Amino acid sequence: MLRRNFKCSHYSAGNHQNPIVEQLWAARAESKKQHRTSAGISSPYAAFNTPRPPSFSALSIHYPFSTNEFLRETYKSPWGRVRFGSILEDLDACAGNIAFRHCVCEGSWEEPLIVTAGVDRILCRDRPTIEHDMVLSGKISWVGASAMEIVMNVTSQDKSWLEARFTFVSRSSQTNKATNIVPLLVSDSVEERSAFEKGRAAAQRKKELRSALACNSHSYTLDVDKLAKELLAQATPLLTLPTLAPPELILLNQTELQNALIAQPQQRNMHNRIFGGFLMRRAFELAFATAYTFGGVKPNFVEVDDISFLAPVNVGDLILFKSRVLYTSETSRVTSAEVNGDLQAIVEVESFVVSPEKVESKLSNKFHFTFVLPGKISCKKVVPCNLAEARRMAIRMLADKEQREADIKNVLSLSSKEVEKENYEITPEEAAVLPRFSRILSAKPEFLKKK
Repeated sequence: MLRRNFKCSHYSAGNHQNPIVEQLWAARAESKKQHRTSAGISSPYAAFNTPRPPSFSALSIHYPFSTNEFLRETYKSPWGRVRFGSILEDLDACAGNIAFRHCVCEGSWEEPLIVTAGVDRILCRDRPTIEHDMVLSGKISWVGASAMEIVMNVTSQDKSWLEARFTFVSRSSQTNKATNIVPLLVSDSVEERSAFEKGRAAAQRKKELRSALACNSHSYTLDVDKLAKELLAQATPLLTLPTLAPPELILLNQTELQNALIAQPQQRNMHNRIFGGFLMRRAFELAFATAYTFGGVKPNFVEVDDISFLAPVNVGDLILFKSRVLYTSETSRVTSAEVNGDLQAIVEVESFVVSPEKVESKLSNKFHFTFVLPGKISCKKVVPCNLAEARRMAIRMLADKEQREADIKNVLSLSSKEVEKENYEITPEEAAVLPRFSRILSAKPEFLKKK
């Protein structure tokens, strides 16, 4: 009989995660242990009222794919590239470590409870192969009263292929109320100042949007209602005379997929709740399958917009994931890593905590993914079944339109710079909006030509 000793001298939630998350959580557990035993950290920035620079909590992780076969196989997708769902888990775990490092203070009897409030954007500019090493890095870009923004980057072969912006909030572990965060010490460097201002502007936009939705802002509601009515009018033939409707139309509910699972203890985080990165990975994989079955070709991931963490998910909860294609359009985002002309599908995923005993469910998370359907020049046009679906589609379309306008504005701002023909050093912020900068520069568009 084959026998094995399964005793473990040290156990943590990270033991059941991928190797990178396990290391990150082990490091955070060690930091918590030091905080309990030595009343904090020994540093010039240890006191709460002392602002801390981004470098104080910055973190970088190396993935030795070229030499570590176990790690390479762990992150390998069926198509020989990096499995993006696993990267989502790492992004959340790494950002959490950065947030904890910034918030922990000397002399504090209470450990900060750091919670992922949302993900503003995850932008994929390439799809690297698994044979080359990779580096994940991140640092804080903006800090408010009880919230902070963390910018994450993933590079391969010295090229940035992914950027993400996470928002974390600090809560009291005793009352669950918002608590103040250590201020951020921003230097005079252009990069840090620009990142801080962008983070502050993003936080203000989200605040204004929440306010508009809460009080039914007149102008915003008019825009949504107008577009919703137009979308519903397009669906009229399929709803009233389906046998005579144009064949390219498809109802939104006919694009839906769903799956359900029980939240297991192995999927919990360090606060004994379900790991947000796990939820993001499961949502991404369902969204990928939704775009795949809708378009008929293997989709290429482009970006995630507006991930909302609305309610915690606990061990033992029944989680129901529902996905649907909200709409399709031609690739027009200046941030897209694809060739313009391919179709893109915008997929929404919602996760619910379901309680069969109480016959109720609660929305816990909402995700919006954008995929490109390579080689597709036409596909079904998604139309709503009712006004509620039409408004859902309209809200996402208007948000994406605003994002495209912001991207174009960022690109056009380059026209004021001196662009040298042979030697031009692009900044990280420019790289975020010009993933194909070298190709664009070689084409010498008018707005990049030196006046």
